[in-house]
Amino acid sequence: MGKRLSKIYTRTGDDGTTGLGDGRRVAKDDARVEAYGTVDEANSAIGAVLSFPSVPQSVRACLTVVQHDLFELGGELCIPGHSAVTAAFIDRLETELDRHNEELPALEEFILPGGGRAAAACHLARTIVRRAERRNKTLADLEPVRPEVLRYLNRLSDLLFVFARVLARAESGQEILWQRDRT
Repeated sequence: MGKRLSKIYTRTGDDGTTGLGDGRRVAKDDARVEAYGTVDEANSAIGAVLSFPSVPQSVRACLTVVQHDLFELGGELCIPGHSAVTAAFIDRLETELDRHNEELPALEEFILPGGGRAAAACHLARTIVRRAERRNKTLADLEPVRPEVLRYLNRLSDLLFVFARVLARAESGQEILWQRDRT
């Protein structure tokens, strides 16, 4: 692969617009830019989770693949009409969800975000993915968005919830449960 960016700044966005992958210029707060920008933010949050040495190898390997998936997904959103996310992406998430969830005890209470630093970072990544899902739903109400994009983000937030549970147990040995009627 050749050089992709020879210059980091172009000054073309100084007027509040940005270029889409198809060459069109839109406002930086355009629904499409919000959609793929929030996917990029989620990818960064997952990178923060991966910065913790306590992350088990099975979670680390999966989240590294997810980061590549999110890059593909962002590309799909940046180029109107482009397809990148396939059913195989979603199937892979479901396989990981089932594999990691079967090792966890059944939930009887809500879990509070926390349980350790990596677990808390994973909960934050999960909420950012949920926001990405909402931003993509907003975009889908305005322009075509393939259903695989929304399905992928929905499964990913579920997977991050499970991974936060796994990480809490790995870090502190327990999750923080919501306590009803604490008074």
